[in-house]
This record gives sequence, structure tokens and C-alpha cells, in this order.
Amino acid sequence: MVRQLLIVRHAEARETQNQQRDADRDLTARGYQDAVRVGNYLHKLTWQPDLMISSSAARAMATAQMVAEQLRYPGQRIQAIDELYDASLRTFLAIINRQDDTHERIAVVGHNLTVSYLIEYLTGEEVGSVAPAGFAIIQPTVGHWEEVSQNTATLISYMTPEKIG
Repeated sequence: MVRQLLIVRHAEARETQNQQRDADRDLTARGYQDAVRVGNYLHKLTWQPDLMISSSAARAMATAQMVAEQLRYPGQRIQAIDELYDASLRTFLAIINRQDDTHERIAVVGHNLTVSYLIEYLTGEEVGSVAPAGFAIIQPTVGHWEEVSQNTATLISYMTPEKIG
């Protein structure tokens, strides 16, 4: 069983309006377009998740929904996890580690800078600051999700909406 993890930074978000909570910020029109572009790109690769997890923040969930729609993954099956909003690297990793081994491919949508740190932590590769709607496909070199940790994965692909075209 070859496991893969898709790590996505949410797409471009609107600025905070008046007394709006940061977690309630939606995507911009470009953000929606980029999220659809990412989903279409993954669909062409026939990359199909067994499980999608997202921060519960509006911009992350909107990104996850747009990607899921292009992949024909049921939007109601996306797991919204409050802990992923403003998550530390340790929290993000703990969420990955507690996933069931029956899932071969897991997609996670979160926020920067944690997304960037996580990709670099798991793969040992330098990706810098992940752009909005940027994503990495990584392949763990260990047998179980609970074993995923520092330098236990290979970076298969790192893309941004601009690179997709």
C-alpha cells in the first residue's frame, strides 16, 4: 500500500471586514478560481483522496469544497477540524498521525506558515512560503500514518496555481 498525503494551503482570502472574525474570511474570486484550478489539476493526475480534512475556517473549507468538487469527492465527507485553524506543527502532525491506516490518500487543507513548515519537516525539502492554493504531494516512507514524522516522506510534487497555468 503506497500512502500519499496532499497538503494544501487555502486559496487567496478576502481582507477582514469591520468586526469580522479572521476565521470567517471567505475566498476572493481569484481564490475560488485557483482552488478549482488545483482540483482540476489533481483530477487530471487521477489523484483521488480517501479522506479530506480541512481547517474549519471559512477560507480553508471553501478551498477544500472547490477541490473536492473537481475530484468528485463528496463535500459532506470533508472533516472540518477546529484544531487546524492556527495549528502548530505538532498539532498538525498529531492530526495526521491519528488517521486510520485504511486511508491510502489523505488531503489536508490548512494555513500558512504551518503548511510550509509541515512540508519541509516531513520531507527535509525546502519549499519556502507556500503560496495561496499551493500544494504538495508527499509520500511517506513509513508504513503507518502514526509513524509519519520528521524526514519520513518524499516530496513527489510541489505546485502553485501559477505553475499549473
